[in-house]
Amino acid sequence: MSGDPAGPELREPDLPRTAKVRPKALRTGFTTGACSAAAAKAAAELMVTGALPPVVDVVFPDGRPRRFEVDSAHVGPAATAVVVKDAGDDPDVTHGARLTATVTPRADGAVDLRGGEGVGVVTKPGLGLEVGGPAINPVPRRMITEAVREVLGDGGADVTISVPGGEKMAYKTTNRRLGIFGGISILGTTGIVRPFSTASWRSSVEQAVAVSAAQGGRTVVLSTGGRTERAAMRLLPDLPDVAFVEVGDFTGAAIRRAVEHGLTDVVFVGMIGKLTKLASGVVMTHYTRSKVDTPLLGRITAEFGGTPEQVEEIGAAATARRAYEVWQDAGLLPACAHRLCTSVAAVLERFSEETGRRLRARVAMVDFEGEHVVAATEARWVTWRSR
Repeated sequence: MSGDPAGPELREPDLPRTAKVRPKALRTGFTTGACSAAAAKAAAELMVTGALPPVVDVVFPDGRPRRFEVDSAHVGPAATAVVVKDAGDDPDVTHGARLTATVTPRADGAVDLRGGEGVGVVTKPGLGLEVGGPAINPVPRRMITEAVREVLGDGGADVTISVPGGEKMAYKTTNRRLGIFGGISILGTTGIVRPFSTASWRSSVEQAVAVSAAQGGRTVVLSTGGRTERAAMRLLPDLPDVAFVEVGDFTGAAIRRAVEHGLTDVVFVGMIGKLTKLASGVVMTHYTRSKVDTPLLGRITAEFGGTPEQVEEIGAAATARRAYEVWQDAGLLPACAHRLCTSVAAVLERFSEETGRRLRARVAMVDFEGEHVVAATEARWVTWRSR
C-alpha cells in the first residue's frame, strides 16, 4: 500500500516527559463520566429532598458501586451539585475539574441530557455522537441517566453537565483536531482512570509478559483496555488469564519482553484506531507521540474499490472511526478491516524479528462495544456479520 514492499518504517517513540516523572504512580482515579454521574445523582437528591448528600454511590459498568464526595451545591428553580475529579496518578488535564450537574424537573418522565459551559460540541461525524450535540460519550450518558433514575424513578428531568474552565482545558487535548469545540469531552468506558500513559504502566506491562512466560505459556494476548481484553478472553477461552495483558500504549515493550522470554506467538486484539497506528509502524501509541494515519485508511479504501469521494473523506477524517463508518455503509468493512489486520500482523512480526526473534502474530479487530470480532487474520474468529 505504501509502495515499500518492506512495509512502513517501524517507530517506537519515547514517552513525553510528563509521563516519566511519576515512576511509581499507579493510583487509579475516576473518569469525567463517572464524576458527572455522581454530580447528577447528588443534584437529583437535592431536588427531591432539599438536602445535599455529603456522599453518593454510583454503580459502574462492572456492576460495582463507588463512592464520591460531593463538593458543593445550591438549589433554586433547579438543583446543582459539584463533584471534583480525582484522576489518580494519570497525567490528566481534567484532574481537579469541577464536574457540575444541574437537574430540573420535567413532566413527561424523560431524562434529557444536555451540555453546558465547558462541555464540547461535536462538529464532525466519526465519534459515534450526534453532530451538534454535546461531547458526552455513550457509557457516561448511560451512567448519568441510571444515576438520576435511581433517585427519580419514573420522574423526568433535564440534566445539564458543565465544567467551569473546560474550554481552556480542551486546548491541552486533541478535541479540536477531532472536531469538538468549546470544551472537554465527558469520557469513560469503565468509569475508572488507569495510568496507561505512565512509565509505571510500561513496567507493569513488561512484568505481566514475564509472569505469563514464567507459567510456561507460549502465547501472549495483547489488548488495549478492558473491552478489548474481555473480547480477547472470549476469543481464546482455553488460555489461562495470565496470558492476557492490557498493554495500553506499550505494544512494542510487550513484544520486546515476549521475545526476550522465549514466547513464540502474539495475538493482538484491538479497535480500528490503535490498529491503524500499529499498521503505520508505530508500536508506542501514546496520543502525544503519534496520530492516526487516516491517509493509510484511505489507501486501503481505494484498494478495495472505494469511490474517490470515500477515499478523500477518509483520508481527511479526524478519526479512524469515520473510516469504519464509511466502510460499513459502503459494504467494504470486512475486506478493508481484514487488510488492516494483516498489515498489523506484518508490523508486529517485523518488529519482533528486529528485536531478536520473529514471533508469529495474529490480529483481530473488534467493534466499538467490544462485542464482535469484525475482522481477523484467522477467519474462524470473525463473529460480525453485515446487515
